[in-house]
Amino acid sequence: MSQRYDCTDPDEREAGLKAAVDATRDGELVVIPTDTVYGIAADAFDPGSVRRLLAAKGRGREMPPPVLVSARSTLDALASAISDDARAFAEAFWPGPLTLVCRQQPSLRWDLGDTRGTVAVRMPDHDLAVELLARTGPLAVSSANRTGLPAATSVDAAEEMLESAVEIYLDAGEAPGGVASTIVDVTGEVPRVLRAGALSLEQLREVVETTEDAG
Repeated sequence: MSQRYDCTDPDEREAGLKAAVDATRDGELVVIPTDTVYGIAADAFDPGSVRRLLAAKGRGREMPPPVLVSARSTLDALASAISDDARAFAEAFWPGPLTLVCRQQPSLRWDLGDTRGTVAVRMPDHDLAVELLARTGPLAVSSANRTGLPAATSVDAAEEMLESAVEIYLDAGEAPGGVASTIVDVTGEVPRVLRAGALSLEQLREVVETTEDAG
């Protein structure tokens, strides 16, 4: 049976964090707040958990989830051949609403889906999410909704769509951003925007002038 914690209350916040850590370690799914929208999270290194995440969303392996981290330095543990442009973006916009698609470290033993040797990484700008990530390590996180429906900006919306597929719901109120992160592919010579989101092309070009809009 799903459990929900009001993380605006200090006591429930700590209880919710502990429950979320235990749930991810047990291979269960957790809904967490971020600075953009609510996310559905799983242990990135547990293939069964990632499969459950994709199933809960009604999504196939062709749409692997991004990985959220608690620190910029974790990028080096997950990605290889990190370009100067990628580092400039991370320095400028992390923590924040930017997801970077990088070449993954070949030594990683995980299965996020059909990634074609890449990993999408983001450091969210939300205290609760970062605290949870610091305790669990990297989590596979996708927007907390059924595929084709709007991303959830509240726990109520997430729970209505995902129901008992999720073990723990962490409620921190309305998501402050309300718009999904911008996704940029930094695996090539020129950064390319794969999904428009909270950061505009103009903001990205203030950091890396050559950024292209793939849309």
